[in-house]
Amino acid sequence: MAREKFDIIKSTCIPIAIDNNNTDNIIPARYLAFTTRDPKFYGDAFMHDLRYDAQGNPVKDFVMNKPEFCEAPSKGVHEIIVGGKNWGSGSSREHAAWAISGYGVRVVISSSFADIHRNNLLNCFVLPVIVSPEFQQELFASIDADSKTMVTVDLPSQTVTNEATGHSEKFEINAYKKYCLMNGYDDIDYLLSKKAEIEAYEQK
Repeated sequence: MAREKFDIIKSTCIPIAIDNNNTDNIIPARYLAFTTRDPKFYGDAFMHDLRYDAQGNPVKDFVMNKPEFCEAPSKGVHEIIVGGKNWGSGSSREHAAWAISGYGVRVVISSSFADIHRNNLLNCFVLPVIVSPEFQQELFASIDADSKTMVTVDLPSQTVTNEATGHSEKFEINAYKKYCLMNGYDDIDYLLSKKAEIEAYEQK
């Protein structure tokens, strides 16, 4: 999955106001049988059974198919999802994080996450941001009023800002994961970055 370094992300958002949006919604179980790691393959499967009916036709009323939200994520456009509470509940399938990353989303904002899914997102270079339920609902309201509402997620300062209201909240993140996201490192990359220090220590 993409390892683009994190700094400040300012983007419009896709509001997926589904509480307990489980990993089977995020990516149906049948996709777990595939061995490909092609990001587009899993991105196309993101929320598949809510996006499409049994005949493969887009479900018009589903938020991701509405004209204002159907554009694929790109720089400053739909890089952020605002989700319902307890995002990523259910099975621990890593494919759910692959699907979100493969779709092009870089940040998921919710009032709560399932712990394993939250860690899977971080491992796939997607930033899970926990905000208060009140701030979450304010974001939904702002996006409902104007689909072009911009939200700024500042990882260095650990703040998320609703540009429509000017309101901000701080969010927490593990210091190691923050460092890795800001440098585009996975765990192996991090160890390799310390190679000289490790070798110097071994020589003592």
